Amino acid sequence: MEPDGALALRAVAGDREAFGALVERHQAAVRRLTRSVTGDAADADDAAQDAFLSALDRIETYDPSRPFGPWLMRIATNAAIDLVRRRAVRRAAALDEQAPARGPSPAGDAESAEIRARLTAALAALPERQRVAVTLFDAEGYSHAEIAAVLEIPEGTVRSDVFHARRALRVALEVFDPGRQVEER
Repeated sequence: MEPDGALALRAVAGDREAFGALVERHQAAVRRLTRSVTGDAADADDAAQDAFLSALDRIETYDPSRPFGPWLMRIATNAAIDLVRRRAVRRAAALDEQAPARGPSPAGDAESAEIRARLTAALAALPERQRVAVTLFDAEGYSHAEIAAVLEIPEGTVRSDVFHARRALRVALEVFDPGRQVEER
């Protein structure tokens, strides 16, 4: 598999297939990040598309001596934040009453949906920087240093943001593990 840096250099030279390979390689992570910022699947798709278009427009500014992922994630974070700011009023879609139930267990689906809803609400309640930091760290596997580069903040601040975000998420989800005590500092 060709490294990201080599693909980016080919993209700078005008190779659209190389940029397409970068998009394919990073699209799931970008979408997860934009979803964590926007809290909405459709907005996440729009922000991810904006991020990739912006990255293509600015591909010549990428430094191939540095990892491509954090550079792209910084662009995606900014695209998602910009989209949220532009769309101050949220739209609501009606539920389809005729939609068939899915999955083998309605109780299991209900519990999964409740956990997902609580997690989404808990993530939405976090300050934006904490939400992005914990998503990049826990869901995407970025290091504290890489996240610091993406968010352009000190690494210690990233560590603090991840810690506080995790604690808030544990409290919000404690109902699903009542035997566990949440430590207070």
